[in-house]
Amino acid sequence: MRAVTISDNQLSVAEHPDPTPGAGEILVRVRAAGLNGADLLQVKGAYPAPPGSPQDIPGLEFAGEVAALGPGATRFSEGDRVMAIAGGGGQGELVVVHERQAMPVPPALDWPQAGGLPEVFTTAHDAIFTQCGLKPGERLLVHGGAGGVGTAAVQLGAAAGAHVTATVRNANLRDQVKALGAHDVIDPEGFEAHGPFDVILELVGAPNMPANLKAVNTDGRIVVIGVGAGFKADVNLLAIMGKRASLRGSTLRARPLEEKALTARAVERHVLPLFERGALAVPVAQTYAFDDVQDAYDRFAAGGKLGKIVLTF
Repeated sequence: MRAVTISDNQLSVAEHPDPTPGAGEILVRVRAAGLNGADLLQVKGAYPAPPGSPQDIPGLEFAGEVAALGPGATRFSEGDRVMAIAGGGGQGELVVVHERQAMPVPPALDWPQAGGLPEVFTTAHDAIFTQCGLKPGERLLVHGGAGGVGTAAVQLGAAAGAHVTATVRNANLRDQVKALGAHDVIDPEGFEAHGPFDVILELVGAPNMPANLKAVNTDGRIVVIGVGAGFKADVNLLAIMGKRASLRGSTLRARPLEEKALTARAVERHVLPLFERGALAVPVAQTYAFDDVQDAYDRFAAGGKLGKIVLTF
């Protein structure tokens, strides 16, 4: 098979042996694969894939058709449309994933939308609901509301009956984020004046932490899932104590199979039905052919987009 390949911190498309599904695994012929910040870090050598995943083939999320079943795999049949999060290897013509990590693709979604769904909607749902217990009527703040996880979190929060505020630096994208369900879309500067917030989803990183502690409500929850702007911050412990606030962090990639399977089942139960009803969407900023992978990565790194950059196969 051909796959995006990392060599000496550079990207190319190269030949690799076809993967073979093991016990409980499925082989998927990839039709689309979303790009994520972790992919850029992996190219730079800063975020290696977990053990058991290809170190030289990036790709955390993908969608495609089941091409073969490993021993004991029974959830899907050959030809089924599936999507999944993987530890790596999603940006190749073929990828192996455990059947418990895979989800059916809602019929209404095309391949680019499906390829850009699993990582961002699973991450957002896990962070704001499983980790932070967002409830109807609470106030949610989403930092970086125009990105992949940000657009997912805005929609999920609004669908759950929360009041959603999103910070978006690019003024040209704010109306589009509001159209996704955000009640307020604001400039990141001075966001704390718009609080208090019951749940704060931190997708930017360390520079926001002092103001997050000012903006969080009593018994509020802050969850950090992105640190692109920096990962070290001074934290005022008295502010956390005085507000009985919680500060959490979360990643998906390194979790064991059992925990990843639980996140997939939560998305199947609570998120996919909303796609089937047309209540959620996967904003795709741009698609790129598989062989134009460097252009796709450059566009992702440039920022200033709404939603996902997706490779198509």
